[in-house]
Amino acid sequence: MPNRLAEATSPYLQQHRDNPVDWWEWSPEALETARTLDRPILLSVGYAACHWCHVMAHESFEDAATAAYMNDHFVNIKVDREERPDIDAVYMQATQAMTGHGGWPMTCVLTPEGEPFFAGTYFPPEPRQGAPAFSQVLQALADAWENRRDEVLTVSQDVLNHLKDTAGPTGGPLGTDQLDEAVATLAGSYDQDAGGFGASPKFPPSMVLEFLLRNAARTGSQQAMDMVAGTCEAMARGGMYDQLTGGFARYSVDRYWRVPHFEKMLYDNALLLRVYLHWWRASGSPLAERVVRETGRFLLDELRTPEGGFASALDADSDGHEGTFYVFNPNQLMRTLGAADGAWAAQLLSVTGPGTFERGFSTLQLLQDPDDDARWQDVRARLVAARAERTRPARDDKVVASWNGMAISALAEAGVLLDEPDFTAAAVTAAELIHDVHLADGFRRTSRDGVAGTNAAVLEDHGAVAEAFLAVLGVNGDAVWLDRARLVLDRVVEHFADPAGGFFDTADDAETLVVRPQDASDNAYPSGTSAAMHALIALAAITGDHRYREAAESGIAAASSIATQLPRFAGWTLAAAEALVAGPLEVAVVGAPEQRTELHRGALSLTSPGAVVVAGEPGLAIPLFDQRDLVDGDAAAYVCRGFVCQRPVTTVTDLQAAARS
Repeated sequence: MPNRLAEATSPYLQQHRDNPVDWWEWSPEALETARTLDRPILLSVGYAACHWCHVMAHESFEDAATAAYMNDHFVNIKVDREERPDIDAVYMQATQAMTGHGGWPMTCVLTPEGEPFFAGTYFPPEPRQGAPAFSQVLQALADAWENRRDEVLTVSQDVLNHLKDTAGPTGGPLGTDQLDEAVATLAGSYDQDAGGFGASPKFPPSMVLEFLLRNAARTGSQQAMDMVAGTCEAMARGGMYDQLTGGFARYSVDRYWRVPHFEKMLYDNALLLRVYLHWWRASGSPLAERVVRETGRFLLDELRTPEGGFASALDADSDGHEGTFYVFNPNQLMRTLGAADGAWAAQLLSVTGPGTFERGFSTLQLLQDPDDDARWQDVRARLVAARAERTRPARDDKVVASWNGMAISALAEAGVLLDEPDFTAAAVTAAELIHDVHLADGFRRTSRDGVAGTNAAVLEDHGAVAEAFLAVLGVNGDAVWLDRARLVLDRVVEHFADPAGGFFDTADDAETLVVRPQDASDNAYPSGTSAAMHALIALAAITGDHRYREAAESGIAAASSIATQLPRFAGWTLAAAEALVAGPLEVAVVGAPEQRTELHRGALSLTSPGAVVVAGEPGLAIPLFDQRDLVDGDAAAYVCRGFVCQRPVTTVTDLQAAARS
């Protein structure tokens, strides 16, 4: 019989609906059941595209004997970390405190009050490499709960005290000296040979790259641009990028971006699309332009849902193995392409006999541009067709508000800059979905099949969605998007602000957990604090309301110690600080759509950090457009800082000059 997860909306929870484990979703009823039965809670946290989550499910949660023991001794709760990042944040902090590391699947054992006293990640079914078997862990924990309860409660109280005593926001503004020092710190961990920062595994440093681009625009730093170019080129040419249809995998397990962990996440591709767009804007790199077009097309072709939003992820596995959909061996190339083209493609794509991945297969790399582009396009089309016959990875089709916000912002801008109207149209449609479904009754983090979930949006959702609404305002000049963004950010200021400075990750009227999560560090995607900063800065630039700028400054001050000490985990905060140092620039492009296209594209081409651009008809009912009109009947651009504007210009050349002055 299916367990309680049969009614869940989360695809990850649905994956566990037929486990013999008597799973609960996180709920007051589950905690009350633990209290009534006087049992500890076994909390298992993961996500649909997580490879090792699948492994542990097959090995342990599908095993009848293991499940029976779990059912007899624990109240078992399964959580999708993408639906409940607040729960994930609290117990990941506990896991890191108790073990020194974290990851997914995350396994925590809690008192019936939700207080953690044991934590870990993946546990094998048999003892392996020094790790105990999952069954051994369960038996030891059940015995401790029954026979050493005082010790368990002491541990849980110690852990809870540690979580509550974690230092709150500290620091001050980030000025030019601190921003330049952050570049120097990043240079110290930059991999000169392979790009990226630190050792393997390597994750795409999207937010750090955006900061470096902004710093280079302000300072002219060749060092910052070299780090961007080296990293972006290495990622785009390696196996982490899908050389056939575009889109980036989650991370590289090796230093050279050769072998990825194959799941494709919406947030990675949204953030990277934006970075490559801005790298192209700054450098004119043909590789950057190609990656933007291909990645944008990947979002539209493979992640867009029937309702117009963007799905969360594509799985890493198919046919029981990771990466099966994406890898090739020489024999497959020969069968698909023939001997001559197969040999040519094998050399071009680094497909070898021994293989660069597993079981004699190779990831596809494009370390050099093809010497015959027409031949490459033909080969590529035939490989795409051959791959289409394989079992496709599963898609997690839930729509996450914050990740869709990131995609909307990137696609809206890319659509104008690269004359890809499909991108802009898709951004507007997705924004309408977020507004109509996620914001219809409060603000919900997720939806699926056009139906909102039950979980409240967290700070990152508010920040990324508000920035997306302002990006849509910027490209279509419809004032309703300003009202929608302001509504979201007013809630941030009123319900998420920490009186000591900065923001909490959950609202003051959200579900109460054992601690209220608050983490200003960026990880796989921007923290709630840094996401809110970017939106607040843009809203202040459009409205002239200094209250929003002050809120952004409070967030930056709260995150400044992380930014100065660990800039790799504060790229989005540093990028926001660069925007404040630059003003940011405010550009109003006034004219009918057919009039303003060239000026609009010219304004979005400006590299001034965090420049806020709005294009619209004369009389657009937003403060930035007050008394901004055509010039002798022609479209005009008004370049301003702090709502103090220069004389309007009507050519891109004059616009660029005005931005430099």
